[in-house]
Amino acid sequence: MPVWDDLVGQERVAAQLDAAARDADALVTATATKAPLPEASKMTHAWLFTGPPGAGRATAARAFAAALQCVSPDRALGGGPGCGFCDGCHTSLVGTHADVEIVRTDLLSIGVKETRELVRRAQLSPAVGRWQVIVLEDADRLTEGAGNVLLKAVEEPAPRTVWLLCAPSLEDVLPTIRSRCRHLTLRTPAVDAVADMLVRRDGIEPAVAAEAARATQGHIDRARRLATDPRARARRAAVLKLPLRVDDIGGCLKAAQELIDTAAEDTKQLAEEVDTKETEELKAALGGQSGSRMPRGTAGAMKDLEDRQKRRRTRTQRDSLDLALTDLTGFYRDVLALQLGSRVALANTDAQDTLERLARAASPEATLRRIEAIAECRDALDRNVAPLLAVEAMTMALRAG
Repeated sequence: MPVWDDLVGQERVAAQLDAAARDADALVTATATKAPLPEASKMTHAWLFTGPPGAGRATAARAFAAALQCVSPDRALGGGPGCGFCDGCHTSLVGTHADVEIVRTDLLSIGVKETRELVRRAQLSPAVGRWQVIVLEDADRLTEGAGNVLLKAVEEPAPRTVWLLCAPSLEDVLPTIRSRCRHLTLRTPAVDAVADMLVRRDGIEPAVAAEAARATQGHIDRARRLATDPRARARRAAVLKLPLRVDDIGGCLKAAQELIDTAAEDTKQLAEEVDTKETEELKAALGGQSGSRMPRGTAGAMKDLEDRQKRRRTRTQRDSLDLALTDLTGFYRDVLALQLGSRVALANTDAQDTLERLARAASPEATLRRIEAIAECRDALDRNVAPLLAVEAMTMALRAG
């Protein structure tokens, strides 16, 4: 399959990237054969992919990286780069290509130290591939200092290096960086397109795929998780019951605590799966043995790992809470649609009775205030307000309407 097939609902973006990959291939071929360089090219050294969560920004960047490294003989016969099968495409997509660095973080930010290492790598010539490609999936998490370090590399790129940056919006990236990138905007894919992808690529039953795609309103990763993970479905079902539990102050406080506890439990499960493995691997690398004391001089490395794991748990808990608040926003959006008689398709058809009950019990103005309360809670969490206080304030606002 061509690498562009995974860009669900992004035909325009896929066409632009395909054209750029063809010009990039022509440029490398001309350089290798000492032929005249193309007079005009759609290829450039820095790209910025933006779009709403779940639109597939990182998928687009990885597909483009694969097309740039494609070594299929068919590309010279009109098929173009990006076959999806050759060694260059396959290793780029799975993250093992020597000249494709894929950077993602589960921490709160990307600092100067990590960015300097990326810049150092970007100055190297390709080892085995056609380009040196740096895919930065979380460019919005660069600190100000890290952004300034990256700016220098984007301003003065190495001849065969390509930067692929991903962020939710242009405003999430320093103006000086985004002005030096070619910008591509992805859109939220249609629900039907996401459902079709889940059936075709993941083998999910059509009815389950359709429900997951509708519930997540086109968010590809969340739809896949909802369709395949029973815990995700149970968590979402619990969140959708919250609006019925805020009739009094005690109910509000209890609902807020349970939401925090659920996020903490999710974080604990991830830590048990990931942290233990990381710790054991580091101990083995440092010459330690399970159940015995570590060699001298290794305490610093172990402390660094513990600090990183702690920061990751903080980020995971915040992401889990944000996911619950996103589901809650979608719920009240459905309530508002019913109140206004809108023809917009409901996302939470599995909670139709509850939606209709709340729609009859309140006014559209009250529903809008509840949606605003959820948005204010998300903003408070971004400002590092204590999660329990932020969620308690939200549940009280949901009660007041």
